[in-house]
Amino acid sequence: MPKTLRELARCPHAPSRCVLEDEVAASGRSEEEVLAPLRERLSVMRASITKGLATKAPSVAGMVGWNAQTLWEADDPLQAPLLKRVQAYAMAVNEENARMGRIVAAPTAGSAGTLPGALFGVADHLGIPEERLLMPVVLAAGVGQIISRTIFIAGASGGCQAEIGSSAAMAAAAVVELLEGTAAQAVHAAGLALQNTLGLVCDPVGGFVEVPCVMRNGFYAVHAVSAAQQALTGIESPIPADEVVLAMASIGRLLPPELKETGEGGLAQTPTGKKLAQQALGESDDPS
Repeated sequence: MPKTLRELARCPHAPSRCVLEDEVAASGRSEEEVLAPLRERLSVMRASITKGLATKAPSVAGMVGWNAQTLWEADDPLQAPLLKRVQAYAMAVNEENARMGRIVAAPTAGSAGTLPGALFGVADHLGIPEERLLMPVVLAAGVGQIISRTIFIAGASGGCQAEIGSSAAMAAAAVVELLEGTAAQAVHAAGLALQNTLGLVCDPVGGFVEVPCVMRNGFYAVHAVSAAQQALTGIESPIPADEVVLAMASIGRLLPPELKETGEGGLAQTPTGKKLAQQALGESDDPS
């Protein structure tokens, strides 16, 4: 596994091949042994999208569950099918997570929709067959592993920047790989995606991974696609991606505990946030 994103950017061929070859060498497993579980994860991702779009069943806390299908079935006032698809796919996965359905943590359950939303959304929009998604997922896993060596990928450690930021970086790199960009472009996409999540707090209402988490995945799946689009047109991250990761780690250490998944700050402490939490926990008789 490349130790840094800079090292990954120097890969002379598709960056996913560097990730795969290094994993094979480090683990002693064959390529097929490494790839087989990733094929299964792709299948789970697709299933969570399909299930999430097919129902409006409420989540465990009752705050979400209908958003993905509502967006998917609505007339699109913007006439932007890719934008709609990417958002709906991402939200479908996270609403499945909120219902305690089966999803793939990518890299966490709270950020599980960003990668499949962006990757499957772009592939389906362009008619790219599903078998071509395997190597982009290999690259996404490699990017996530490199980031995790510098900072814990958890909202409790670094705020939502560590979760959704990492997932957006993974997704952006994967989309570049899907569209046959270079290793350098994939790393620039990851850096662009990550730097524009810096400082994002983790403020789940009631401590449930529902509000604002579901919609946030929809937004950041689009964010990842935008980063990939910019990188593929030749735009580069002014700050090297490894330095962006270090900045995220530094910011994460500076964030107070109230803004790191405790539900004690941000949206969770708004009047409506408190009311929703009380309703979800059965502590309020007010249905409004």
